[in-house]
Amino acid sequence: MFLENRSIAPSARAIELGDHGFTVFDADLVDAVFVAVEREEASVTAQGEALQRFDDVLGLQAGVGERLVVRDSSHGWQVVDFGAMNHTAKKCWIAIVACLLAACGSDEPAIDLVAYEAETVEWRAGRLERLKGPEGYLNLAGLFWLEEGRSRIGSAGDNDIVLPGYAARYVGELQVTAEGVVMTAEPGVDVRHEDAPVSSIEILDDTTDNPVTISHRSFAWTIIRRDGRFALRLRDFDNPAIAAFPPIEYFPIDPAYRVTGTLRLFDEPRVLNVETVIEGLGYRPESPGRVSFEIAGETYEIDAYTSGDELFFVFGDATSGRESYPAGRFLYAAQPDADGKTVLDFNRSYNPPCAFNDFATCPVAAPQNRIAARIEAGEKYDPAVHATPDSEH
Repeated sequence: MFLENRSIAPSARAIELGDHGFTVFDADLVDAVFVAVEREEASVTAQGEALQRFDDVLGLQAGVGERLVVRDSSHGWQVVDFGAMNHTAKKCWIAIVACLLAACGSDEPAIDLVAYEAETVEWRAGRLERLKGPEGYLNLAGLFWLEEGRSRIGSAGDNDIVLPGYAARYVGELQVTAEGVVMTAEPGVDVRHEDAPVSSIEILDDTTDNPVTISHRSFAWTIIRRDGRFALRLRDFDNPAIAAFPPIEYFPIDPAYRVTGTLRLFDEPRVLNVETVIEGLGYRPESPGRVSFEIAGETYEIDAYTSGDELFFVFGDATSGRESYPAGRFLYAAQPDADGKTVLDFNRSYNPPCAFNDFATCPVAAPQNRIAARIEAGEKYDPAVHATPDSEH
């Protein structure tokens, strides 16, 4: 909830409007606050010290703006016409706002809602730009699992790896061993690495320090290594899926889903065994521990994975398979501070690459990372955006 100062107490949970008054629930603020309306008077009772300055707040009613913006748990953000309220109703709303804006002992700092929304909108725009960019996932056109030995690559039907028709009929040959993949180009065919022609090159995979990208006409490919197996990942920078991709659908921005979590470290980091969207292919991230957090007064806990200087989460929730992607969504957070605290901003949770095509190897949310609540924040999922070109393998 916020007034003209446009700040919000993120710990505010819910407001219920009954026949006889307003009830505010928030374990971080007060156990219960009831504002009763009787004979044009407002009385307030509270547990704790939430309303020590209630009389002072009532004295400020002339300075309150004409509109309140209230987060109602069932209808999202609503505008209340404060100026049209009678004196008693204004007293009720001022009392509620006093409790929520004061944060009443909560360790959640107030944030600038307007700035927060602008930052989130900017992040969304960057997300779409990255998806459509050269390293994004909308240009993926094939994923080919490799066996040891020789594999020919080109657009002709007798190749082991068949590229779309606008590639050369025979591009070259891959030699696959347990140590890696070497490509030899077909004589006279333009195959490049870093814009320089190559005739033979070791294609270092994506788990090495310097992975190699090979290009040919509008195509590029890399070698990925997953669970001890090699695969060729093909990109087509003229992929029609890029231009045809619609705007991403999101839940409304809701600061209630920007929460502080606490990392509870394991005795030692653990290597977990997580399933992926590809049957039989595992994902084995290192986990430093589990992060606990609260949403709507309930406490949840999920495994965190180490990802460089960030924490990475793959989570599911009660929207998974309904409004959001069935296998779960991704979320990154900063490494925790000295007290183990980090911010989980579910408004920046997003769909994994496999939500858009069949050429990614995404991990799915593990059972212990399935949150028993509706996380109505971040990206939604529309099955219509999932593209499966004819080159699927």
